[in-house]
Amino acid sequence: MNLDTPKKATNFRWSICGLLFIATTINYLDRQVLSLTWKDYIQPEFHWNNNDYGNITALFSIFYAVSMLFAGKFVDWMDTKKGFLWAIFIWSIGAVLHAFCGIATAGYLTGNWFIGFAESKEIISNISDVSLVISTSVTLFIFARFVLAVGESANFPASIKATAEYFPKKDRALSTSIFNAGATVGALAAPLTIPFIAKSMGWEMAFIIIGGLGFVWMGLWIFYYKKPEVHPKVNSEELAYIQQDIEDAVVNASTGVETKFTLAQCFKYRQTWAFIFGKFMTDGVWWFYLFWTPAYLSSVYGMDSTESAIPLVVLYLITLLAIIGGWLPRYFVDKKGMNPYAGRMRAMLIFAFFPLLALLAQPGGDISYWIPVLIIGVAGAAHQAWSANIFSTVGDMFPKRAIATITGIGGMAGGIGSFIINKSSGVLFDYSHKTWTTVDGVPFLEKFPQFVEERLPENFFAELEKTGAVVVDGIDKGYMIIFSICAVAYLIAWTVMKSLVPTYKVIKN
Repeated sequence: MNLDTPKKATNFRWSICGLLFIATTINYLDRQVLSLTWKDYIQPEFHWNNNDYGNITALFSIFYAVSMLFAGKFVDWMDTKKGFLWAIFIWSIGAVLHAFCGIATAGYLTGNWFIGFAESKEIISNISDVSLVISTSVTLFIFARFVLAVGESANFPASIKATAEYFPKKDRALSTSIFNAGATVGALAAPLTIPFIAKSMGWEMAFIIIGGLGFVWMGLWIFYYKKPEVHPKVNSEELAYIQQDIEDAVVNASTGVETKFTLAQCFKYRQTWAFIFGKFMTDGVWWFYLFWTPAYLSSVYGMDSTESAIPLVVLYLITLLAIIGGWLPRYFVDKKGMNPYAGRMRAMLIFAFFPLLALLAQPGGDISYWIPVLIIGVAGAAHQAWSANIFSTVGDMFPKRAIATITGIGGMAGGIGSFIINKSSGVLFDYSHKTWTTVDGVPFLEKFPQFVEERLPENFFAELEKTGAVVVDGIDKGYMIIFSICAVAYLIAWTVMKSLVPTYKVIKN
């Protein structure tokens, strides 16, 4: 008797998830280079203040937001493989471009273009018009951030689309949380590498080395990625598992071609608006923690980029707890019998309470800087868990042909929210730095009214302290305001999302 033994399903889908994880890690490494180098290296060279840095990060967010609107559509049009290749190629170019902003500043202002990094520093230091150096360098960094933003905007639409292609609905939050953990690992690796590269080789090489990692990943993607239906490493059993809840494609009867979701069509659904609002309210929180935590440790606790490395590592290690974000909704679905959307929303409500701890960050910092570090870590973990699930709500309710487009629309909303919080933070921190600081118990602007409208000279407070003056910096009050906004953002987002989409409804049009 010849009995057929059932074949064991392969698990190649997790290799694809691993590639997405690596891409996201590189993505967040590239984002972090500027935040970890500007205070110690770039600010002294180009005379920036918090507002200048805030403008650069805010404009990055708005470039990212606008690009997201089109990136999702671009990925749906190009399809996953080509779309992702173009994305990481462009953002890697943008990452490397930052390194040449010093040379470009010197070239534009003096005509000396064919010089090295050291020569550009010397030339810039001898330019008497500081305001011109500031405006030129900021403009050039904004351009580099623009290229970076255009490329990075396609990362999550392409990743979410690849996840929808390789995983059934019940596993998508887990797979998303795994590849999204790359954001945490990238943020974790950044303070362990970037400040030390910058210190030993110059801040320019930090951008070049980290930016070059994307080109390596492109080779891996070209070699490994194919659709699961045609991939030789995916057997029939694994394919059946992947496609257990596959949707029927909507085909145009006259042309025989699968119909596409238009942008206008996407905005017809409450599910889209729920995703938009959830991303708008919460993405900026993560970006604020990502872009401003190194500056926070520097401004409030006087740490340089190498001294803050260990606290930042601990902070991002804590955010690795976000992996629970993929497990918890699966528990609600498998053990409690909930549908995917209900399980996901239950999990997101739980995660929304943890950021409230940010209300204690600044008061706790009076005891030890470790308290805000630990709190920000927990809030960051909650965000990443939230993020894995809010992305997965798109795959739960929209057909695959619309996923990248909807993800791009939500990403645009998140970018706009990030623009608002980053721009506001830069303005607020410079305002609080001057308005709420006291010198010998007297408000700073009462003692030095000339700085109501003027920029503060570099190291002004440090020079005051050398004269024996007692300076109490008020910038911590600015951080308290932003921390408070970050704390309540998730509960507001969840409430509105639940109001817009109270029950699970799959869209099949």
